[in-house]
Amino acid sequence: MSKINKILACVDFSDYSLMTLEYAVELAKGSETQIIVFNVINQGDINSIEMVGGYFPGYFVDTINAEDYLKDQKKDRYEKMKAIIKENFFDEKSRMSMKIDVGIPFESILKAVETEDIDLVVMANKGRGNISRVLFGSVAEKVFRHSPVPVVSVRDKNKFKRGNNNI
Repeated sequence: MSKINKILACVDFSDYSLMTLEYAVELAKGSETQIIVFNVINQGDINSIEMVGGYFPGYFVDTINAEDYLKDQKKDRYEKMKAIIKENFFDEKSRMSMKIDVGIPFESILKAVETEDIDLVVMANKGRGNISRVLFGSVAEKVFRHSPVPVVSVRDKNKFKRGNNNI
């Protein structure tokens, strides 16, 4: 087993984000391991805004603009990341850095594994229903299948206990 120098902790600001960071911090304890707190702004959202502007040119000029949306999203997400780190991981903040990418989430995660020289990915598997997984696939599932490094799946014990029919 190789040494873990960098962990990519993937957060989407869902209920699982704090749990994901807790696992990343725990896995990094007792070492000099760095944690990159990573979020992806979905390119599909940007495309939708650009498409609306194309269908209704001039109509949404004052309200919807893809560049402004992207700038606002990045600022908002950095602020959320900073708040989560400050409130929950103040003593660990020196080992944490933040990165936001724009793209297709699973592709951005796999690209970050390569460009950031990541040794381990920590992410939530939210347990979406089987029908949506068949139709759309999940980000976590695609990362698990294609990641060149180990991936740790963070799960809520209560949601995934045996006999739970909500899955």
